[in-house]
Amino acid sequence: MIELDGSDGGGQLVRSALTLAAATGTAFEMEDIRGSRPTPGLRHQHLAAVEAVGTLCEADIDGADIGSERLRFEPRSLSHGQVTVDAGTAASTTLVCDAVLPLALVSDGPIDLTVRGGTDVKWSPPLDYHRLVKFPLLRRLGLRASIDLDRRGFYPAGGGEVTLRLAPSSLAPIELTTAEPVESARVYSTATEGLADANVAERQMTAAVERLAERAVPVVERSTTYVDADSPGSAVVVRLDRGTVTTGADALGEPGTPAEEVGEAAAERALEVVDSTAPVDRHLADQLIVFLALSGGEIAVPAVTDHVASNASLMAAFDRPVRIEEGDPVTLRRSP
Repeated sequence: MIELDGSDGGGQLVRSALTLAAATGTAFEMEDIRGSRPTPGLRHQHLAAVEAVGTLCEADIDGADIGSERLRFEPRSLSHGQVTVDAGTAASTTLVCDAVLPLALVSDGPIDLTVRGGTDVKWSPPLDYHRLVKFPLLRRLGLRASIDLDRRGFYPAGGGEVTLRLAPSSLAPIELTTAEPVESARVYSTATEGLADANVAERQMTAAVERLAERAVPVVERSTTYVDADSPGSAVVVRLDRGTVTTGADALGEPGTPAEEVGEAAAERALEVVDSTAPVDRHLADQLIVFLALSGGEIAVPAVTDHVASNASLMAAFDRPVRIEEGDPVTLRRSP
């Protein structure tokens, strides 16, 4: 059993440890979970990830409680089939899916994971970022995965539901090192039905498109959608197509923030990606590290964020070291 320090990496360290434990059959004990956060310990979305991965690998688990700063996780054999977890809050469904997603590389059968909670919430990728930015890239790399939306869920009520579908997959060593020019953008603007009279989805869309147009980024797809949900909310996702790589940015609506500002924020973040010398955005860079650790290869990323550094360190603890090579851009390389 390996001993892990969870103090500096937030919930990402917990999710990555769960994934690697199930993929490699390695038990771990993590102490001081989220110790640097204002509210340390496990929260609802972390427990949902523990339940999902633990069910799939029939793990013996100790410490899986709200607020627990210690988790002991001992996997047995990885299985497949259908799993349902309910976070009971607006906890991020996309982050729970992230803990299971790489298991397609080691599973010998299909996995269907249904997660109930928040689909578009703070500190996590909105659902459309997963569906329309991340998943197309992963499928090009060889991952056989899709994610279906059953219902949107915004903070604070949640009430959303998604189903992740995986088939046994094999990835060749990842090679994402060249930032090709951005060819086009696609903008997806979503809001709840109660915001339709204020044209929130349209205003978000217009603001994003106009800001991208100022930099001559052509928008080839524009989507505005109104959805039913237990809490009001909105989101904007900008997808950028650069050669065979999909990357992008997003922004969430908040009470008191004009829809125009939400759209502009998403576009500004997308323009940072346009100007980057790395092929992927900084959030996608962090989310790809587990795949890099399991499949090998190299990825050029915009910067060494705290998440990237702590996640790379965790890979080494599971004997899957990822080397960070400083430069512009930074290169993440799976060590021999």
